[in-house]
Amino acid sequence: MAQDSLFSSDPVPAGSHPRLVLRLIQQDKMPLWVLLLAAIVGILAGLVCGLFESGVSWVIAQRGLLLADRPWWQLLLMGFAISALLGMVGYFLTHTFAPEAGGSGIPEIEGAMEDLRPVRWWRVLPVKFFGGICTLSSGMVLGREGPSVQIGGNVGKMVADLFRLPKEHGHALLAAGAAGGLAAAFNAPLAGILFVMEEMRPQFRYSFLAIKAVAISAVMATLTLQNMKGQHPVIALPHYDAPALKALWLFLFMGAAFGVLGFVFNKLVLACQDGYLALHQNKRHRFVAIGMLVAGTFGVLSLFVPSVTGGGTDLIPQLMDGGYAMATLFVIFSVRLVATLVCFCSGAPGGVFAPTLALGTLFGLVFGYIFHAAFPDLGIEPGAFAIAGMGALFAATVRAPVTGIVLVTEMTDNYQLILPMMITTIGATIVAQWLGGRPLYSQILERTLRMAERLRLADTSKAG
Repeated sequence: MAQDSLFSSDPVPAGSHPRLVLRLIQQDKMPLWVLLLAAIVGILAGLVCGLFESGVSWVIAQRGLLLADRPWWQLLLMGFAISALLGMVGYFLTHTFAPEAGGSGIPEIEGAMEDLRPVRWWRVLPVKFFGGICTLSSGMVLGREGPSVQIGGNVGKMVADLFRLPKEHGHALLAAGAAGGLAAAFNAPLAGILFVMEEMRPQFRYSFLAIKAVAISAVMATLTLQNMKGQHPVIALPHYDAPALKALWLFLFMGAAFGVLGFVFNKLVLACQDGYLALHQNKRHRFVAIGMLVAGTFGVLSLFVPSVTGGGTDLIPQLMDGGYAMATLFVIFSVRLVATLVCFCSGAPGGVFAPTLALGTLFGLVFGYIFHAAFPDLGIEPGAFAIAGMGALFAATVRAPVTGIVLVTEMTDNYQLILPMMITTIGATIVAQWLGGRPLYSQILERTLRMAERLRLADTSKAG
């Protein structure tokens, strides 16, 4: 009887050699094929996310041209109408064709990696792309980073389906696409890799092949984006000197405050989502009407008070110029905190990544001014606390401290602040965990699963 085992000590009949050679070729080529597809996923994710960013910028520019040199009353009316129209398109597309495209989309990718949520890429990709462009360009406080992760993950699933990969390799490409999307959104390849391996660690199916696929996708997505947008950090900030060792305890103190803030923020997000659900009751006309009102309101605010609208990445460099008093910074922080909750929890296709980075910058800058006034001998630069705060709030809400450190470092090019950022983010994570906080995206996923189950039971009872 011919032996198929490659490790058998018995002689193998000559006739079985072609079959063994074929098996060797198939076993050897599949990993290489998956890695090649991961590179294609990264290129596609970088291309689509780059076009997504360009689309948002183009619509904002066209909106500005339409409103240029208008009297205040026309600005008020036209600003509201244009943004409300953009909001209507985004909310309608989401509710009608792909409800899973609402919000950041990261919980959906996490659910898909656990086989708990479907990935309907043929619906999500166009809805997230065009709907996200509309809502983000309306002036709402939303970020493009979460949508980029969902877009990248859906691109990975699309490629896996088109090439009919086995389930295990399909999960690897799903994760690879998510990493590529984040890397392209922030121009931060290492952060994209770490985000999948740290924040998505309960869902990510670890294998050497999957890790390589994630890394290749993140690199290719970044290269694609840099070819489109250039090789420069997402946020152009000054390079700050590393603080003195005797000042590092202040970063730990600030980190503890960020832990409390992150814990409260996560609670507010879930409560606000429940409040919106009570208002619109998942009825399309209510959902779209409320979205239009929110988008129109922030469209007007973006014309008269731009510092409290938008994703926040353009605001952060302005904050570092020192042109804002501490009281003004605190007011902007408070208003943007409410605005982030109102916009993100409304179900619009947009993320909370960039808004939380802006909140962290504002909160950290307030601490920096306080410490600068209280300890003048330490030579503290308030901007260093602002940069550390960016990573701290991310770590406290998402509970991914290493990703937060690397992400902010890559985004701002302030590598000399790694140590104070580590102290701040670890302090924030420990305090948030001590208070009983849990990762934001995991809580949103659990809420989504509960709502899906309720809808299923309601449909079953109606059918019965």
